[in-house]
Amino acid sequence: MDYKEREYFRKKLEEMSQQLLSEADKTIHEMTDHSDNYPDPADRATAESDRSFELRIRDRERKLLGKIKEALERIDDDSYGICEACGDDISLKRLEARPVTTLCITCKTQQESKEKAQQGR
Repeated sequence: MDYKEREYFRKKLEEMSQQLLSEADKTIHEMTDHSDNYPDPADRATAESDRSFELRIRDRERKLLGKIKEALERIDDDSYGICEACGDDISLKRLEARPVTTLCITCKTQQESKEKAQQGR
């Protein structure tokens, strides 16, 4: 991977990170500003369900932020775009679709097949 491609992915990852952090700030602001008092139990249950769903999404995004940080570190140490399982280059098409990936499509497919087989037991 050349310098221009690495910098493209660095920018893409940094933008993803900023977007996720912005969404997290928005969620915090909305949850702390809410002084909703729903007299109807069904409305309260719906609001609680919505908050729970929002927090699950933010938790997944928190995990993604960790993967983004690791991907940026791999860019810095020139190991970005190299499959951690087989050592081959990860295709630019795959990196474009999932910039935090650490596996080439072949190794990821094999990993998913093994997981599926283990779940079937």
